[in-house]
Amino acid sequence: MGKVAVGATVVCTAAVCVVAVVVVRRRMQSSGKWGRVLAILKAFEEDCATPISKLRQVADAMNVEMHAGLASDGGSKLKMLISYVDNLPSGDEKGLFYALDLGGTNFRVMRVLLGGKQDRIVKQEFEEVSIPPHLMTGGSDELFNCIAEALAKFVATEGEDFHLPAGRQRELGFTFSFPVWQTSLSSGTLIKWTKGFSIEEAVGQDVVGELNKAMERVGLDMRVAALVNDTVGTLAGGRYYNPDVAAAVILGTGTNAAYVEHAHAIPKWHGLLPKSGEMVINMEWGNFRSSHLSLTEFDHTLDFESLNPGEQILEKIISGMYLGEILRRVLLKMAEEAAFFGDTVPSKLRIPFIIRTPHMSAMHNDTSPDLKIVGSKMKDILELPSTSLKMRKVVISLCNIIATRGARLSAAGIYGILKKIGRDTNKDEEIQKSVIAMDGGLFEHYTQFSECMESSLKELLGDEASGSIEVIHSNDGSGIGAALLAASHSQYLEAEDS
Repeated sequence: MGKVAVGATVVCTAAVCVVAVVVVRRRMQSSGKWGRVLAILKAFEEDCATPISKLRQVADAMNVEMHAGLASDGGSKLKMLISYVDNLPSGDEKGLFYALDLGGTNFRVMRVLLGGKQDRIVKQEFEEVSIPPHLMTGGSDELFNCIAEALAKFVATEGEDFHLPAGRQRELGFTFSFPVWQTSLSSGTLIKWTKGFSIEEAVGQDVVGELNKAMERVGLDMRVAALVNDTVGTLAGGRYYNPDVAAAVILGTGTNAAYVEHAHAIPKWHGLLPKSGEMVINMEWGNFRSSHLSLTEFDHTLDFESLNPGEQILEKIISGMYLGEILRRVLLKMAEEAAFFGDTVPSKLRIPFIIRTPHMSAMHNDTSPDLKIVGSKMKDILELPSTSLKMRKVVISLCNIIATRGARLSAAGIYGILKKIGRDTNKDEEIQKSVIAMDGGLFEHYTQFSECMESSLKELLGDEASGSIEVIHSNDGSGIGAALLAASHSQYLEAEDS
């Protein structure tokens, strides 16, 4: 009986030892995997680093590319497009003006009544219209007929409040957010369609000419006074309320910048110098690239797998379209190489762009003790039943690294513009106020991003110069801004002045 008991004890002890060894081995493996997670995190953080010295190099490189793009077309990664806007709104504009904003599957028509400096925007009305999918790939006439008909119906609802003086033609600002080669303030040739549109016969045509023909077909008497993009519109909207606005930056799904340049500083401009001595330049800065940008393995693969490899590099690391996707790619590497989410990689994590930047912003903004929002987003997006606090903290760290890099590089770009126009320092103790008009969902809704961008800009400028630089939110440049540009370039301005 004793032998049996001793035998049983030995067997049990051996079993306990085996279990203990397995547990220790699993812990060691787990510890090793967690170490790998932290190694990936550290390497990513180092690759994304943006010390002030690097930001200054980025700003200097931006400045060099700006000069090259102004010297000749095709001479720079920055297109530095001449917008032909040489007369920004001052606030003195009066009268009724229309705007048309075409940039996606919907378009907006808008009218504003301007009352001069005293009353500013007296009244505004707008209507949004969906474009039937078949018109996005049909014929040019069909698309522009649809737009002209909607515009004519909208004009027909003009109330008595919106009074147009007798003998005057209605004037329109046309925001066309597709690649265009602008040939004058009110004409531009379509380079290519994006955003799901594919109407080949319209490529190479003047989009204002196409709209004019459609308006004639529906019997609408309206003059297109200005063809603009949303960034130039944002600059116009900012300048309308603040004469110190010198540049505009869009930080949304995509990114771009426009600024006011001295006309004599544009070597590729061959026309008469404008009376104002100024010209708005549409930089198309999303296409900027430099060896000084903090690029990682994840950025390189994202670019390689994109629809436009080698292009829009700055946009791919600072804009709302891509920040969430960078987060997904880092998490996927952690899942594959370090079992971050357990023994199997969540299938949803393999779907490109499943993590969107608004998701990332919500997680980054989570201040709850157990990071409940992070856990909830991981569950909703990746269908993970549970995540530990330790894992959630890693996700927060990744959000912070990605947003910080994007925000600081955005600040470096703005600093580059200020350097180009000589607004980066206070010269001869003369304080010249400079305002940057900002728009876009990333800037407006991602608090950590916008706050980091502004603090980084102050760091670059230094205490003295930063006191004369202000960043403001200028909303709806693609609508109001276009109408304001129609007003500041009205055919009736000289008659009014005389």
